[in-house]
This record gives sequence, C-alpha cells and structure tokens, in this order.
Amino acid sequence: MTEAGVGTPRRLLSKVPEVTVWFWIIKILCTTVGETFADWINNSLGFGLIVTAMLFTVVLIAVMVWQLRLDRYVPFVYWLTVVVVSVTGTLYTDILTDKISTPLVLSTGVFAVILAIVFGIWYSREGTLSIHSIVTLRRELFYWLAILVTFALGTAAGDWTLALTGWSPGTSVLLPAGLILAVVVGWRLGANAVLAFWLAYILTRPLGANLGDWFSSPASDHGLGAGTARTSVLFLAAILAVVVYLTLSRSDIVDKDPQHRPSPVAANPGRERIMLGYYAVVAMLAGALLAWASAQPHASASDEPAAAPPAATLAPGEVAAHFPTAEITKFRSITSDTLTKVQAGRQAAATARIKDLETAWDQDQDTLQPMDKPGWDVLDGKIDKALKAVRAATPDPATETQALTNLLAALG
Repeated sequence: MTEAGVGTPRRLLSKVPEVTVWFWIIKILCTTVGETFADWINNSLGFGLIVTAMLFTVVLIAVMVWQLRLDRYVPFVYWLTVVVVSVTGTLYTDILTDKISTPLVLSTGVFAVILAIVFGIWYSREGTLSIHSIVTLRRELFYWLAILVTFALGTAAGDWTLALTGWSPGTSVLLPAGLILAVVVGWRLGANAVLAFWLAYILTRPLGANLGDWFSSPASDHGLGAGTARTSVLFLAAILAVVVYLTLSRSDIVDKDPQHRPSPVAANPGRERIMLGYYAVVAMLAGALLAWASAQPHASASDEPAAAPPAATLAPGEVAAHFPTAEITKFRSITSDTLTKVQAGRQAAATARIKDLETAWDQDQDTLQPMDKPGWDVLDGKIDKALKAVRAATPDPATETQALTNLLAALG
C-alpha cells in the first residue's frame, strides 16, 4: 500500500469525470435539455410549474441516491444526475420568479450568496474545492449541492440578462460564450484553475439555456423553430451518444493511482493575483455592456406587424371558438397572472411571466393555426401587442393593462 493510501479506508475512486473537452460539451448539452425539457413538461403537457418542480424533486432524490451509492464514476448515472439537477435548479428559480414574484436581480444575488456560503463551508471543512478531490462522501455532497446552486444561479442571472437586454435567442448566446472564452484565456495565462473551472461551470448554464431557446424559438422570433419537444429529443440523443462513447472509450476516467496522472502545473500566486484583476476587468466590461443594452429599445418578436386586417373583423366571441378549451384556458391563465403582476407594480415578474405566454403560443402554432387561421391571426396580433407593452423599455401600466385586458377579452 502506498503512503497516500494509509489511514484512508473511506476514500473512494473519483466520483466525477476527468475535465476534458467532452466534459464541457456534455455539460452544455445537459443545461440545454434542462431548459427545454422543463418548458415542455410545464407548458405543453400542462402539469404546471409547481407540480413539475415536485415531480423533478422526487426524481432528483432518486437519481442522487443512485449516484451516491456508487463507489466510482459511472458516466450514465453521473450525467443523468446532472440533467435532473439542471431541470430541478431551473424550476426552483422559475418558482421564485413566477409564483413568488421575486425580482430576478434579487434571486440572482441570493443564489450568489448561497453559493459563496456553500463554497466557504466546503473549503473550511475540506481545504479544497477542486473537482479532482471528490473521493469521499462528504466532498461529493458538497459538490452536488454546489452544482444545484450554480444551476439556479445561472438560470436567474441568464433570465435577468435577457430581461435587461431584450436580445433575441441567437444574440443572447454570444455573451455567455464570450465570457467563457475570457475565462479560458485567463486560465491559460495563469489564473487559479479551480476558480476558472467554477466560473466556466456557472456560465455554461445561461449558454446552454440560450442555445435551447435559440433552437426551440420560432423563426419569427429569430430562432430555429425546432420547438421544445424536438430540441429536447435532439439534445438528449446527443447526450446519450456522448455517454455511450465515454463509457466505451473510458477517456474521461480518472486513474485511481495518482502516480499515473500527469504532475499538476505549480501555482504561481503572483500570476493568479494578476489574473484576478483581469477577471474583474472582464466583469466590469460585461456590466457596462448590459447597462448599454438595457438602455436600448428592446427588439423582440412582439415588434412584428400586427395580424392581417381581414382577421380583425371577427367578433370577440368568435376568436377562440375553434381552439381546444384546455389551450385557451392555459393562455388566459398566464395572461391573467401577468395582468395581476402589472397591477401590483411587479414589472420584473410580469416581464418574466409573459415569456411563458410567448413560449406556449409559439409551441402550439403548428397545432392551432390550421384549426382556424383568422382566429389565430387575431390572437397572434393581440399577444404581440401585449408582449410589446410589457417588454417596453419604459413600460406604461395603463398601456400594459389595456393590451392584456384586450387579449383576455379575445380569449373569451
């Protein structure tokens, strides 16, 4: 027995994969699925946000017990756990925003503080935050708790950014991608490797979510029009393919014998302090970009032309007459909820909530439009006006109320 192994009977083989390019590819795929799959179940299947969150909490507990009972890294179980954590963390943030009307800036700050506390306790107990040190049950528990909070933080920060900027799905991908590139550059220039890892890990959440929105959003909203269901299936298939490859190739297995691993590059405290300043400059530049973008007129799908004139001749009672009652009820519930938030002065919550209406309407277009094209055109125009009013750079409560009230009347 080697000296390193004496007195450590509880130590396991590494419970996490080697950090390779495959790690980051599959991590981004998992965060994309976390965004689109949750939206699909919540909106398309009509489970609702609370029920969906409860369902995935149960699933999370089950897969987490499976993962914790293993004594080594198993690709399928590990990445299944990441997918479920991604969905669950997203849902928890959505509950704070949509059900409790917590401003996104507040939830972002709260999750950042919680993550700092988790890291602080973890480091004080274990002396390291390195992913390569996950060889005990206590460290693994800290690791998964940190992962869950990073997903919630990434969701809140990403949604807050979109609310500030009004960027289209394709454009919104560029900011987290650019920040990840800046983190990688900092790491290559001598930044602390553990800090760089966790910064990149947090940023992959908004990157993956924005990719999901880009793929699932309709072409009219500058997306690729795949829808949440097809996007989820596509990315789940990609995850499965990568997991099968990793299982067969074992290219992400951490060797159990530390002597067989390359010697780590010695840390340079002076260089690390310099790169901390570099990261601070990057953060300030990103903040300046967001401040500039928030001051610009927000372009969105709601800026499209209104419906065709012939459809506007329909009486309010005829608009939704040929659509399924369950779907109309869903649209009406979201609209009514948004109106309530506007009247209560909760503008950020209203802006976040009306996103659900846009998502649900776009997802149902292929089904509803063939049923009654004139009725669909009328509702599409009124939804556009409601979106434009709520997402205006300087929202006017009277205009918002009027647009939402008109939409409710059209929905019957």
